[in-house]
Amino acid sequence: MLVTGASGFIGGRLVHRLIARKGRVACLVRAGSGVNDLRAAGVQLLTGDVTDRSSVERALEQSQASTVFHLAGLVRAPRRDDFTRVNVGGIEVVAAACAKRSVASRGAASGGRETVLVVVSSLSAAGPCTLDRQRVETDVPAPVSHYGRSKLAGEQAAARYAGAVPITIVRPPIVFGPGDRAVLEMFRSIARHGWHFVPARAPGGGDHRVSLVHVDDLVEGLFLAAEKGERLCEHGLPGADLPGAGGQGIYFIAADDNPTYAQLGQAIAAALDKKPPTVIRLPSPLLRLAGLGGDVMARIRRRPGSFRGWINSDKITEALAGSWTCSSARARTHLGWSPAATMADRLHETANWYRATGWL
Repeated sequence: MLVTGASGFIGGRLVHRLIARKGRVACLVRAGSGVNDLRAAGVQLLTGDVTDRSSVERALEQSQASTVFHLAGLVRAPRRDDFTRVNVGGIEVVAAACAKRSVASRGAASGGRETVLVVVSSLSAAGPCTLDRQRVETDVPAPVSHYGRSKLAGEQAAARYAGAVPITIVRPPIVFGPGDRAVLEMFRSIARHGWHFVPARAPGGGDHRVSLVHVDDLVEGLFLAAEKGERLCEHGLPGADLPGAGGQGIYFIAADDNPTYAQLGQAIAAALDKKPPTVIRLPSPLLRLAGLGGDVMARIRRRPGSFRGWINSDKITEALAGSWTCSSARARTHLGWSPAATMADRLHETANWYRATGWL
């Protein structure tokens, strides 16, 4: 197995679960990445960059990986070009290298094995949905943020190699669990002050809803996608010139619950053994101003995100775009996937981890 993005939240969890399954794991990591945890776990560390074709090909050769989990990417970036370089260019390079290896394996006299590529994309690539209808894989994607558009373009880049290498795309929604710092901010606000900040109500008075998935449940979905998932066809995504006709080769992996932002705060409070929080509804102009402030801080500090790490114009655009829910019915039917625990139990487990680690 070869994992890119192994030093990140999801990638690190994936690597440890692969090791627990007694798999042979190699990780392609950038020079300067925090790899102490990976080194202690005993994985094969290969230095390189997903945007560099030679280093990816070298990693495939050295690891002899039959499965590649591609998680490397940018969630936040101070410049739009950075999203394109990594989220699009990185997938292009990895898919091309996997395709080259698969073609060589098929042509080997001894009969080699194809390299399966699992690409971790995002619900952001599909776009928001209405209050009463979850996103499904056959929907035509309509991303609203620079990040979402870059993830969709990355999927399109991967799809160009679907005829040469087996590729499956997984689109998770909000991912939480031990090690996550994004949802941590919600936990902190509720734990310390009893406050929960949410966007103002949608036009018509409805509250936006969101899908979530625990990192371990997502990792299990990635395993299943690698083992028996459908593969992208060569004809594109739902809509003209897009990957996965009819949703083939694409899976949403999400818990059953689709809470409103306010309900999510209440569930987090319950996990923390706190009383229901005071819900503070922030009007759109104030949220957009906060996003601009995050952009300025990112430029000053020369890294994405504000002092809270996730607040920037791109993320505020997503927060204000509507509901972000998706159906995992396809993953249940095709992969036999289902969450291993309830949302309440997962949030409680996460709260306990935050406390034990000193993050709360």
